Amino acid sequence: MKIRRVVVARDETGKSAVVSDGHSPREQVLKHTPGFVSSPLWLTSGTPDLSLPIEETMAGEGSVLAGPGGACFMVVTFPPDSVMAGPDFDPVLAGPEHARAAPGIAETFERDAPGMHRTPTLDFATVVRGEIVLELDDGAMVTLRQGDTVVQQGTRHAWRNLGAEPATLSFVMLGAQGT
Repeated sequence: MKIRRVVVARDETGKSAVVSDGHSPREQVLKHTPGFVSSPLWLTSGTPDLSLPIEETMAGEGSVLAGPGGACFMVVTFPPDSVMAGPDFDPVLAGPEHARAAPGIAETFERDAPGMHRTPTLDFATVVRGEIVLELDDGAMVTLRQGDTVVQQGTRHAWRNLGAEPATLSFVMLGAQGT
């Protein structure tokens, strides 16, 4: 699922105007994990100053994890877990591709517990399409369907798509302290 991103800001006269309409420069459709799409859409390193001219925040290759006071907005499509269990799946090829798609986040994944990770963020997640399972520390599994939301406060977790169709989630991740 390619995500259209429309960026609106004030023009030189102070009126609202579309300054960008298209895909994020950081959007990636992964080749080695078919059906996985990472769409980092906007990143702020701190409190935005709306009096300054707007600049593209997704140019470059840096981390998509914002530090304390910053935020990242992204949409991710998760293929069914069966894709990773298929005979054509090669984790040696898929790993670096995931690292390029979500730098900063990919480094938080645990080697001995596939999919489990913890980011130093307060996350707001909404299921846009499909169904996904949120796995927590103690093995608890929470099934989420279209329209369901999660407020996650720096917790260890994994996203599991146990179904047969892709699931798309929208995330706003706020850089936090004390994690």
